[in-house]
Amino acid sequence: MENKKTVSVLNDLLQITNDRIEGFGKVEGKVWEKYPDTKAEYDRMISQSKMMKNELINLINEKGGNPHDSTSVAGSLHRTWIDIKNSFTIGNIEESTLSNVVFWEKAAMEAYENALNSGDLCQKSSDVLTEQLHSLKISHEQFKKIEEYKNN
Repeated sequence: MENKKTVSVLNDLLQITNDRIEGFGKVEGKVWEKYPDTKAEYDRMISQSKMMKNELINLINEKGGNPHDSTSVAGSLHRTWIDIKNSFTIGNIEESTLSNVVFWEKAAMEAYENALNSGDLCQKSSDVLTEQLHSLKISHEQFKKIEEYKNN
C-alpha cells in the first residue's frame, strides 16, 4: 500500500471534516433561540470534529504527507447556497438548518465508508477512521431524531 494513496484519502476526509466545522460554525443564532436544547449537541459535534481533524492531520504527517487543511470546493459551494437560500427564506430557517446537518452528516458517513472500503489505508488509519465513522453515525442519528421531533 502506497503512502501517497493513504495521504490522498486522509486529505479528502480532512477537507470533509473542515467542512463540518465550518458548517456548524455558520448555524444561525435563531436556531438556538427556538431550539436551545440543540446547542449543546452542535457544540459537542464541533469539538468532536476538531478532535477528528487533529487525528487526521497526525495520520497524514505520520505518512510523510502534507495536510490539506482547508475546506472542499463542494462544501464551500453548499454553504454559499445555504446562505443565499436562507436570505430568501421566509419562515423556518431552523428546520432547514437541521435538515442540512442531517444531509451533510450522511454525506460524511458515506465518504468515510468509501475511504474504509478503498483498500488504500494502513491498519492504524483504518482503526482511527472506523472510530470516527462510529462517532459520525451517532451524531447523524441524534440530529435525525431532533429533526423528526421538530417536524412533528
